[in-house]
Amino acid sequence: MKNYRELEVWKKAVGLALTIYKETNAFPTSERFGLTGQMRRAATSVPANVAEGWGRGTTKEYIQFLLIARGSLMELETHVIMSRGLAFLLSERQSGELQSQIQEVGRMLNGLIQSLRKSHAPEIAAASP
Repeated sequence: MKNYRELEVWKKAVGLALTIYKETNAFPTSERFGLTGQMRRAATSVPANVAEGWGRGTTKEYIQFLLIARGSLMELETHVIMSRGLAFLLSERQSGELQSQIQEVGRMLNGLIQSLRKSHAPEIAAASP
């Protein structure tokens, strides 16, 4: 691969972030600096960390950024659960679709992390303190 934009996980994460932006447009304006902002930051953090990790130059650093992306994804999942509980998401269907997208991106991140750990285990071990 020539760059991170070819990664399916990055593409799916961008799609998820765009969906979050669209869904949060309907949130109450009183949440603009609350849950709306938190969800948007967490959602954009996922593909941004995949991209930044790609550009860091070492597999160890790349994995670290993928782990950060995975953490942001779990944060987003929690915000989706909260927004559904507060009835900000309009339907159970919308919430379910977001949960499905989150799970798919999570599986893809986990697969990429595992693959990198396996294929670069000597490099990663040598770089550890």
